[in-house]
Amino acid sequence: MIQQEPTSRFLRACAGLPVDATPIWLMRQAGRYMPAYRELRARHSMLECIHTPELAAEITLQPINAFALDAAIIFSDILPPLVGMGLQLEFAQGEGPVLHNRLARPYDIDLLATPPAAQTMAGTLKAIELVTAELQPRGIPLIGFAGAPFTLASYAIEGGGSKTYQRTKSLMYGEPAAWGRLMDKLVTVQADYLLAQAKVGASALQLFDSWAGHALSKQDYVRFVQPYNTKLFQQLARANVPVINFSTGTSPYIEEVAKCGGTVIGVDWHLPIDEVWQRIGTDKPIQGNLDPTALLAPWRELQFQVDDVLDRVNGRAGHIFNLGHGIFKETPVENVQRLADYVHEKSSKQ
Repeated sequence: MIQQEPTSRFLRACAGLPVDATPIWLMRQAGRYMPAYRELRARHSMLECIHTPELAAEITLQPINAFALDAAIIFSDILPPLVGMGLQLEFAQGEGPVLHNRLARPYDIDLLATPPAAQTMAGTLKAIELVTAELQPRGIPLIGFAGAPFTLASYAIEGGGSKTYQRTKSLMYGEPAAWGRLMDKLVTVQADYLLAQAKVGASALQLFDSWAGHALSKQDYVRFVQPYNTKLFQQLARANVPVINFSTGTSPYIEEVAKCGGTVIGVDWHLPIDEVWQRIGTDKPIQGNLDPTALLAPWRELQFQVDDVLDRVNGRAGHIFNLGHGIFKETPVENVQRLADYVHEKSSKQ
């Protein structure tokens, strides 16, 4: 069966095909910088918004209806799949995510369940169906996502965010067999979850590895993360949709990250995008990489930063414009609108 070429800018760029203008979407584009989101969140908790399909769909569509973005990303969070495995998650006011029964010993890992996403993440899967029905007639793809095994493991072991990852690395070094069992369980859960998202309508998937690059040396990444990420990407090939491999802090060993797999490599802002692209191979589509703080700057500086990214890419096929991480809540809405319009205007081939 001959597959037709994708028509949307975003999916064409994922395939390394020419586009009429550079596609743009932004991580955390549905979120706290938008007044409509803050108004809705004043009435509903974070977990309620995630697990109620109609609320998640409404939040997902808010930036798509407001700005000229080329893809939507389903509103959710990377941590809820841990709840299905047996962890108690709370989004504490002013503190961020807290896991009240963190993994403190190997026995805790052995107690973790690996239930199917259809059972534990039904609200998100239904939200994807709702959003897809809304966006397909408009030709706008929807991205599904999940957290990478190391990032989820670190949250589960630390009990929340961390600056040192002391507990995580102590278990990783001291109990390597238990570490392997934990990572295998996370691969199982996340592969099932991502494949389920594609099955119900997601046109692309993104894996977020937010913490490995901040916690691990190249040697430790290759030993303790790469085998599991590789296994996960191999399983995601069955989705038959583009998969974005995004990580932060991994510039020193971005080649090892790219070896794990993924259709597109998403990169943070620490190195110029052309340097990173040369290192991973310019035949591989790339996503990035504006510093999200630039969106807080005056337009003259923001324009300079955007021009630098686009000039370095120089119109080469296979580039998706994005931030090097998520939008800050303080970002002015008008800067997001101006950014989306300007990326299209400057990169237009017409």
